[in-house]
Amino acid sequence: MAVIREDDFIQSVADGLQYISYYHPKDFIEAITAAYEKEESQAAKDAMAQILINSRMCAEGKRPLCQDTGIVTVFLKIGMNVQWDTDKSVADLVNEGVRRAYLNPDNVLRASILEDPAGARKNTKDNTPATIHFEVVPGDKVEVTLAAKGGGSENKSKLAMLNPSDSIVDWVLKTVPTMGAGWCPPGMLGIGIGGTAEKAMLLAKESLMDPVNIQELIERGPSNRVEELRLELYEKVNGLGIGAQGLGGLTTVLDIKIKDYPTHAASLPVAMIPNCAATRHVHFTLDGNGPAELEVPKLEDWPEISLEGGATSRRVNLDTLTPEDVQEWLPGETLLLSGKMLTGRDAAHKRMVDMFAKGEPLPEAVDFTNKFIYYVGPVDAVRDEAVGPAGPTTATRMDKFTDDMLENTGLIGMIGKAERGPTALAAIKKHKSVYLMAVGGAAYLVSKAIKKARVVAFEDMGMEAIHEFDVEDMPVTVAVDVNGESVHNTAPIIWKKKIGLLPVED
Repeated sequence: MAVIREDDFIQSVADGLQYISYYHPKDFIEAITAAYEKEESQAAKDAMAQILINSRMCAEGKRPLCQDTGIVTVFLKIGMNVQWDTDKSVADLVNEGVRRAYLNPDNVLRASILEDPAGARKNTKDNTPATIHFEVVPGDKVEVTLAAKGGGSENKSKLAMLNPSDSIVDWVLKTVPTMGAGWCPPGMLGIGIGGTAEKAMLLAKESLMDPVNIQELIERGPSNRVEELRLELYEKVNGLGIGAQGLGGLTTVLDIKIKDYPTHAASLPVAMIPNCAATRHVHFTLDGNGPAELEVPKLEDWPEISLEGGATSRRVNLDTLTPEDVQEWLPGETLLLSGKMLTGRDAAHKRMVDMFAKGEPLPEAVDFTNKFIYYVGPVDAVRDEAVGPAGPTTATRMDKFTDDMLENTGLIGMIGKAERGPTALAAIKKHKSVYLMAVGGAAYLVSKAIKKARVVAFEDMGMEAIHEFDVEDMPVTVAVDVNGESVHNTAPIIWKKKIGLLPVED
């Protein structure tokens, strides 16, 4: 009979969460490297290069792969013969492990969890509580799966209660394009089929914990209907041409994972949850013989690659930029930004727009005239860093604020992740501004371009405060030009035609 000691369990959870903050799973690295090597779209290839370079840097520097260090999800299989040497609940032990991991001074992780979600939305400061799923099974061990799920990908989760005669493939192919690029492809799609609504969602999330092994399945062939579905969806989702970061290309998904469960005769629940390019999960077993020992990957597991296109990129001095300058920029063009920019996310935008409505001036240090705003909530700095990992957040969340911001601030551009919606595109065209895209999943790489950082307003918002960044050669892509033309609208259509697997609507 195994006795699981309190300290061993807490330490294992804390160590596991630190581990997945900076180590990609080896199977994911192998899959994205293979996708990078075969990619024909230069924009998508450059995006995957940044993801791979960032991943290697994080493994070396032990800093987060993404500034969004996620909501912690835990799957526990507890043996029926296990005894616990503690007076705390298992949930309390998990949350103490989360607390220690996210407050670790050597690698501070961003606290993103808010209590009172429909009200005050107050940050819990330590990323607790985790979302925990328990299963009691035969045996005398505890199997633990830890995951850290970013908001950008989690927000794209989908659930449909299909009719039994409906096509799952058709629903997936119709739904994936509506998810945009905010889930940071290339990644995985987890699909749950059957059970009830909540069971299908849980199956989809659980499936994302499985290894990336679609290439092995392609080699040996399917042996059941689920495997047939995986292969069909893998081919057809990639045939959509969405590509890395939505920039158009051959690879949108690295794998399709599916779990199913018996369901009611009148029902066909189908859930789909994407996992982003910052895939983070680890599995270990506790048997009473101390804390888990996690294998440290070898640096040679990562490819040695460098960014292409630097010599042909347009260098931009943000400190001397004018509205006339940005009119020359073309969709899909690569820029290297140097100079000062301000930051702001959802909460900061809402506060500023409320101030406009009341006729109140912005804080003195917040002058957006001929400036760019970067949609980011960075990780706290450690040691000699100017700032911690600082990758972009999903830009569509700022769409409803865009017209007000452009109308009232003198702002000439925005930087974020993924596409913009119709409201933002109309505002960008109206005000002759631009939107630039930074790569989601390359947060540590981006942070190395930030030479100075300071909070200039709304300090009470924590990571959502307005910062001033001084950057040097920060790589971005022109995603929307002054005419409102978006590469996220045009590029997937071009690549869908090139791939030629699926019909293209006029």
